[in-house]
Amino acid sequence: MSAAKGWYIGPWNSDLEVSVGFATRGIDDPHLHRLMNEVYLVARGAAHVRVGGETLVLASGDILVVEPGEPHTFLDSSADYFHFVLHTPALLGAAAAADRVPVTAD
Repeated sequence: MSAAKGWYIGPWNSDLEVSVGFATRGIDDPHLHRLMNEVYLVARGAAHVRVGGETLVLASGDILVVEPGEPHTFLDSSADYFHFVLHTPALLGAAAAADRVPVTAD
């Protein structure tokens, strides 16, 4: 796919269940998910994120895919930070709560 046109992740025109949200800051709350993938689409600002044992810098236009089992947390974010987040598969209520496992920061 042409970079001038854009990009996409995963099967196109599929029945994939996705939840979509947004945040205006990153929160330091180390956890992992057993089933869900999280896809962060950074629209504005910058943030430091810890995924596994690696610290990453996210900036406007970046995408981060966190797979099930990968511990992750935000360390900080700029005052103008804004991201969209997609969860797949989309889980509801108790299933979503059970999928999120707190972890110790590394």
